[in-house]
Amino acid sequence: MHFSPVSVLALAVLSLAVVAPAQDEPVRIDTPHPRIFLNARRLKLLRRERDRQSLRWNQFNLLMAGKAPMPEPGFAEALYYQVSTSADAGKQAVTWALGQATDLRQLALVFDWCQDVMTDAQSKALASKLVRQMDQRRRESSLDAVRARTLAAVALSGHVDGAPERELDQILHHWWDGQIVPALNGGIESPARDDTYALMEILHVVRDNLNLDLRESAPQFFSDLPMVQLLSYYPATFPAGENEYRIPASAKPANEPDLHRAALSRASEFSIVAYDSNGPGSQILQGWLLNDNFLLRGTFGAPYEFLWANPYQPGLSYFQAPLVLHDSLFGRLFVRSSWEESAAWLGSFSGQLQLFQGGAATVLDPRAPAEPLDMGRAMVLFGAKSQNLKLSVEGTEPVFLVGVKPRQNYLVEVDDEELSEVRSDPGGILELDVPHGSEVGVRLTDGAQK
Repeated sequence: MHFSPVSVLALAVLSLAVVAPAQDEPVRIDTPHPRIFLNARRLKLLRRERDRQSLRWNQFNLLMAGKAPMPEPGFAEALYYQVSTSADAGKQAVTWALGQATDLRQLALVFDWCQDVMTDAQSKALASKLVRQMDQRRRESSLDAVRARTLAAVALSGHVDGAPERELDQILHHWWDGQIVPALNGGIESPARDDTYALMEILHVVRDNLNLDLRESAPQFFSDLPMVQLLSYYPATFPAGENEYRIPASAKPANEPDLHRAALSRASEFSIVAYDSNGPGSQILQGWLLNDNFLLRGTFGAPYEFLWANPYQPGLSYFQAPLVLHDSLFGRLFVRSSWEESAAWLGSFSGQLQLFQGGAATVLDPRAPAEPLDMGRAMVLFGAKSQNLKLSVEGTEPVFLVGVKPRQNYLVEVDDEELSEVRSDPGGILELDVPHGSEVGVRLTDGAQK
């Protein structure tokens, strides 16, 4: 298995991050609780929000004080305990965790956030339950399962001998550096959009406890991530009873949007901003998130909104963001005609091409004969009719050819210019360099046939 120089360096940093254990020993975490997400700065911010009776705190407090049924009761009660310091809330979270609950992620949060209200017997019983659940999910490779085991291992370290440290060693050395980093850097596989939040939880808990920034081993993916999130929303918003929602693009467009998915997508972006508030992409995301029309007020979204949002962090207007994003590493293309809700949108992702217009998404066949599609910000050509064509492109808009063979070399001949060779990306997309402002002939040949 190949390890990049960056990931090798990251492992060296990891070995020194916490109380310098011997180099061949797994890292042990002995820092006080809470260890997960609620570092000193974030907890101070959240309690200041409580004292100031902010909009997000008041909404979360209204739900919790009113005993609203919460979809994630362990997470909600434990968070409420940490911010309100209400012992009753902490005890309710512990009672839930020691009952029939099996959600490993929430169990880990309760164990970490509610230690102060647990008896020794309760702490030992919950630790044993966490170890059993962690063992049962060890063979699962989804990001959700790995995230849950990571949180459990961090919460348990120092309470249980061996198991948490072995779990962290396996996740960081074998799963991340051995599987995820090569896949990200090689453009082999990108985490699904719906997995972004789980990924960000892993990043947060690893950095907070091990002083290790996992982004450094896959810089291009993480550099592109904020704009991929932003550009992969459909333009039209959805007015629900509790608040408005922005709807992330889906490989299976439905008549009724998945509002749970939309809420988690917003939480993902808040967690990206919280991780690196100074990054250019994060600053634009923050500007996108600050509109209070989209503030999550429902029982599922309100705890996430309160946990991650920082209304004091300035953001840049998302109108400064590009309207075209070609992710050549993973073969994705997103184009918006404008930032208005009435905009047209095109997305090539997850092996399909979609066009959103008039409030609905249509799945297109990129290989079917079709006329060039001028999106105003980019010209999109379709593979089957684009072998020999006349083309006139205005302004400076880029030209993309979709529906060609993935990872294939092509010869491109433009009138009065030298023959050039270009390579399609993993999604079968070519970006063509053609003159603008006049009609030219373009001929495309499969490079394998030369």
